[in-house]
Amino acid sequence: MTMTIRPATARDLPGLLALYAEFHPDDVPLPIEDAHLIWADIATQRGRTVLVADLDGDIVGTADCVVLPNLTRGGHSIMFVENIVVAAARRRQGTGSRLLAAAGTLAGDAGCYKLQLLAADTGEAQEFYRACGFGTTALGFRRYLRSVVPD
Repeated sequence: MTMTIRPATARDLPGLLALYAEFHPDDVPLPIEDAHLIWADIATQRGRTVLVADLDGDIVGTADCVVLPNLTRGGHSIMFVENIVVAAARRRQGTGSRLLAAAGTLAGDAGCYKLQLLAADTGEAQEFYRACGFGTTALGFRRYLRSVVPD
């Protein structure tokens, strides 16, 4: 079995949607037609790369990477990573670490001075990110603007 970390394409949408359904099982499934429209926007965003872990044609992990231009720190950009998901059957086998290493390479190639992400407030997620070289250096805040889970 061969795993490749690569940028996602529109052909990967079914696999991505399956991972996201596993990540957020209470979400209403996104129709594939809507996913293609959204993907068209994502694919044209400068500095945006959705990485996938491709295991012999199966998408088993993903990380959404966005380079944000920045006027501080000498103009060096920041990379934000969101929606880091590894299929339950592939966890603890190096998939997530490989995705984050690839995100780090993208960030370095883009001249970013830092790579930033938010982690779930659970010990397991925090342990994983620390093992990948991330530190708890800030307190994250978030305010939801709408409910995305049906009542």
